[in-house]
Amino acid sequence: MSQARQRHDGRRPIRARGDRAAGRGASARRRAVAQLTATAPILPALVVTVVVLVDLAGGAGVWLPLLAAGPALAATTNGPRGVLCVGLLAVVLCAVLSAWDGRPHQAPAALLSALVAVTLASALASRLRAGRERVLAAVRSVAETAQHALLKPVPQTVGPFQVAVRYSAAAAEARIGGDLYALIPTPYGVRMIVGDVRGKGLPAVSTAALVLGVFREAAWDEPDLLAVVERIERSLARNLGSDDFVTAVVAGHPGRGQLEMVNCGHAPPLLVRARGDVETVEPTRPAPPLGLRALTDHAPGLQVLPFTDGDQLLLYTDGVTEARDGGRAFYPLDEGLARHVCDDPSRTLDALHEELLHHVGGRLHDDAALLLIRKPTPSEATQVAGAGGRDVTAEAA
Repeated sequence: MSQARQRHDGRRPIRARGDRAAGRGASARRRAVAQLTATAPILPALVVTVVVLVDLAGGAGVWLPLLAAGPALAATTNGPRGVLCVGLLAVVLCAVLSAWDGRPHQAPAALLSALVAVTLASALASRLRAGRERVLAAVRSVAETAQHALLKPVPQTVGPFQVAVRYSAAAAEARIGGDLYALIPTPYGVRMIVGDVRGKGLPAVSTAALVLGVFREAAWDEPDLLAVVERIERSLARNLGSDDFVTAVVAGHPGRGQLEMVNCGHAPPLLVRARGDVETVEPTRPAPPLGLRALTDHAPGLQVLPFTDGDQLLLYTDGVTEARDGGRAFYPLDEGLARHVCDDPSRTLDALHEELLHHVGGRLHDDAALLLIRKPTPSEATQVAGAGGRDVTAEAA
């Protein structure tokens, strides 16, 4: 295990800036590709050329109806102008070939009319497709804005902790799902939540927004962590349906070398001791998910764990542990964490996320969230401060 762990060198990449730069670069590339395909209908024109060559090779007009494939194909990749250009090319070549070698009967007016009709219909389809793409781009932009408002970026340093977060929505086009996380400094220490809303789509996003809003308010106001959970429970009881619920782990660090934790029907966190051992934190007093307490007599209990220098805690959602490979085997998160854990939470989660995507074949089928915190040793904290590292705790509030 000691060989797997790497020393933290105090240098932290500013991931938020890199992500924004990558996003701007991707958008610029998409615009460039769109402009190219709108003004240079190469492939459709190539199809028209191939049809002409085949006909000249001895088709005697038999292949001329296939010229309609040119503008039809152009509608899938080009704008209306490109479609009209390919259609005009097809009509002109059809007329020329019909008169070639004294064979005007091979291309009657019906064929030319059909080419014109296909060209106009394809141009209209291209215009409608372009409109839908603009609407989709606007929806994506709104979804990204909503995600940043709902799941606020977490700084790399919050209070005494090094922090890293990775989030993947199953609906890649939406960029947002029903998993939730938050980590904020409060007058009562750093507090955090990771949860999973039952269901998917907009109702799940709405419930996640409700939970996070109540958590951020209660975590700042309530000195008792159980009171924070109680505030969330009361709010969900008023706003959720009878079949809806949220599994969650709410944790806090009151600043005494301990972690307080309340597990409400959620996957048990993983605790990594400074020596590298990975432990599963099973709840000592199991409680139902948030929103279902009225159906049972079980109230959540407060679990206290020692959390000292060098220790790490991983909170996650079931989209990680229930991810399956082609053989339907679940991803072994505890084993993966033991392989990749190091003194830099960002590098640890990068390796875990890459291995998770490789396990499922490149795309997750459920929302997945990972939140890892680490308590650096005093010497590491001094190195970070000496290297110019800054505490951006206030940015998380």
